[in-house]
Amino acid sequence: MEKTISNAIIRKFNPCYDPSEVITDETEELTVKEWVEKYRSIVPYKDIIWLLSRREFMSEKDLRLFAVWCTREALKLIENPDERIVEACNVAERYANGEATKEELLAAHHAANDAADAARAAFYAASTPAFYAASTAASEAAYAASEAACAATETASESARAADYAYEVTYDDTRVSQLEQLLTYFE
Repeated sequence: MEKTISNAIIRKFNPCYDPSEVITDETEELTVKEWVEKYRSIVPYKDIIWLLSRREFMSEKDLRLFAVWCTREALKLIENPDERIVEACNVAERYANGEATKEELLAAHHAANDAADAARAAFYAASTPAFYAASTAASEAAYAASEAACAATETASESARAADYAYEVTYDDTRVSQLEQLLTYFE
């Protein structure tokens, strides 16, 4: 049976806004593809993705494969991604296709979490001393460290502004790609 979308169905998922603010026909019920085609220029892509990527619309397998696809797309942005993350994607994909066990999936999940923890620890280990030195000006050395940290912070701020701009430019493209990939599960 083909899945359909209506305002009543959307409300069951407790959205952050009432769908009637955007879609005024309370009686309209369309197939997923028809609904997306009709409302993709009105409803934000992130909201369409939020709506469609749930068990009521997709199988567990398709949800897992979509998550793997999204993760692989994000990993393309990292110069040298941690192999534990890449392997977790491989295992999750194999699991979705019935080619890996739940134990293998769990082990890959733990390894990926360890990789994330290591990345966080490295970030804090690298950043905490600089911020500490910047906040303590008790001596000339601390003052010099503070100046260096301020310069680094300014450089980081400039980089963050550039990253924010790049994010804004690519955000819509990313959501378009995600929605297009998501729609392949409804063919």
